[in-house]
Amino acid sequence: MPFKISIEPGEKVFPANADQSILEAALGAGLVFPYGCRDGACGSCKGLVVSGEVSLGPVAESALSPDERARGLTLFCRAQPRSDLVIRPRTVSAAGDLPIKKLPCRVQSLSLAAPDVMIVKVKLPASEPFRFKAGQYIDFLLGDGRRRSFSIANGPVNADHLELHIRRVDNGQFTRHVFEQMKERDILRFEGPLGTFYLRDETSKPVILLAGGTGFAPLKGIVEAAIDANSSRRFILYWGARDRSGLYMHERAQRWASEIPGFEYIPVLSDAADDHEWTGRRGLVHAAVVADHPDLTGYEVYACGAPAMIDAARNDFTRQCGLADDAFFSDAFTFASDTTS
Repeated sequence: MPFKISIEPGEKVFPANADQSILEAALGAGLVFPYGCRDGACGSCKGLVVSGEVSLGPVAESALSPDERARGLTLFCRAQPRSDLVIRPRTVSAAGDLPIKKLPCRVQSLSLAAPDVMIVKVKLPASEPFRFKAGQYIDFLLGDGRRRSFSIANGPVNADHLELHIRRVDNGQFTRHVFEQMKERDILRFEGPLGTFYLRDETSKPVILLAGGTGFAPLKGIVEAAIDANSSRRFILYWGARDRSGLYMHERAQRWASEIPGFEYIPVLSDAADDHEWTGRRGLVHAAVVADHPDLTGYEVYACGAPAMIDAARNDFTRQCGLADDAFFSDAFTFASDTTS
């Protein structure tokens, strides 16, 4: 018999089986919690178990610390119920009008943007519309039942294709296929749109976009959507990479800064000691934000990159710079190889 999950505050109740994550059960009931990776790495789905027992699968300590566990916090993407529960997610909303679909797509183009980054564009089926919000992601459905998640890097207006920025991963079976075997007109299957990483439009607060490596992808989609909407909000993009090749769309970001009123672009390299031609910022990209904006009380932050970057940014922005907890939105990238899932 399913367990009963009650959401506090309010009167929303939904069922969950013992072999389901709380997030999976909520989504199945038409309720949307904040979530990102669904892999226990990003912490976006973190919430409080007010009462009841859960079983928590593997999670990254950067996403859920021992102290947070002791205080009753859990990751709803990993936690499975072991009794009736009362929970308190950060936010909850009803599923909107963007249904999650499983669809085929056709590889439209492949373009090497950096030695380890491939820009893949896939053509959407003309017979069935696919709607998404800028910043969301899709899962490619592989033949052996595995999934690989990639953020959508283009805006949704009149989109007949999806743009994906795929980084080559050591021992990564799928990414090796992308770089060595994939060709135009190949057919793939995907599921989406997924995730709650998208620009909130209920406010006019200035926005800091924080990207690490290919974490630039969903932020690019957000910027393109803002351009299409003629947004008047101020955007500041901080893009961090180890070296210059990691800023694989540097010129595109520079063009935004020169053409879009109120848009700023600050690139930051963390490992450019031998690059004497680089005259820009150096160090950790989130530290550059702290240096430039010691007071973030009036901002929203959208951060995408490695879990360590996300964790450091959230910690420093909220504790040092006064950013409100509910003004930090993140999507953490995890990379799967043949030996990890």
